[in-house]
Amino acid sequence: MYFFKFLNSHNHNILLRLKGSQQTPAFSELCTRHPALFPLKTEQLPYLTIFTAPKPFTDLHIRTIQRNAIRSWTELDDVEVFLVGDEPGIAETAAEFGLSHFPEVRCNDWGTPLVNSIFDLARQNSTSPLLCYVNADILLMPDLVESARRVQTQSERFLIIGRRWDLDVTQPLEFPQDWVAQLRKRTFSEGSLHHPAGSDYFVFPRELFDDMPGFAIGRAGWDNWAIYHAVKQGWDTIDATHDVMIVHQNHDYRHLPGGKPHYDQEESLVNIRLARGPENNYTGYMLIDTNRELRDGRIVHPRFSLLRLVRRLEVFIIPPGESGFRWWITRRLRRLRKRLV
Repeated sequence: MYFFKFLNSHNHNILLRLKGSQQTPAFSELCTRHPALFPLKTEQLPYLTIFTAPKPFTDLHIRTIQRNAIRSWTELDDVEVFLVGDEPGIAETAAEFGLSHFPEVRCNDWGTPLVNSIFDLARQNSTSPLLCYVNADILLMPDLVESARRVQTQSERFLIIGRRWDLDVTQPLEFPQDWVAQLRKRTFSEGSLHHPAGSDYFVFPRELFDDMPGFAIGRAGWDNWAIYHAVKQGWDTIDATHDVMIVHQNHDYRHLPGGKPHYDQEESLVNIRLARGPENNYTGYMLIDTNRELRDGRIVHPRFSLLRLVRRLEVFIIPPGESGFRWWITRRLRRLRKRLV
């Protein structure tokens, strides 16, 4: 009896493992036989915490696609959803959907929320064994949660990422009983698979990514750094494109200064400098740099492809500075890689 009291009051890591495994028959039987010790049976605890820092809800199209995305997340089983930031419309949207809202996020000099603060808020306020950051315009389906469960049975330290499908969405979406089948059919028919660059979602155990640089969210570089960091740490860095379909609702860049993409803006340049670090060994990792893939629920080594071979040569030969013979070779490998994509 005292042992279980100790677990419930002191050992957070063990309790999280119990919460994460509460769906198993053995744990269900234990909850039934000892309800005083394990009240988890009567109150379903989240398996996955989905969190995001939305853009302002002031633009009609941005408002529509963000509400579509958030609604799709609330349709998933065993998840909780956090909205982070104090942009106009976030508090009202969180209240309407019954979601947790954390406005007290740290920002940079431009007022853009910082990635490490967003991640810290999600970690500090959740109890789920897995966390998932996702961009606020991404539609998710149950295959994300199912794949996360399968990965967790095979690996302890991992990062799940994947390519997105791009789809034009201009109206609020309906979510009937067969909404997943309808969305998949529409996406296959009208959408297109995005090239393997960065990632719009990141699923990982809650203890990982606890010491990130102060990247600006929604700007270039931080997602590439996350892939780079996971690979260099030796984690299973998993491209789940084969098993997980996520849908990006297309939009323009009216919400950014000048209405232009963020790649050449000062905040993105700051992100790149932070990603490089003092070692200057960051190479902008992408989905083709992952060391694992998820196929039919199994973590496997990536299949050989000419694209991956060219990319590996590019990463191997890239010099610290943008000059000299190695840089000349790097640029040609990069051009070849982009043609292969």
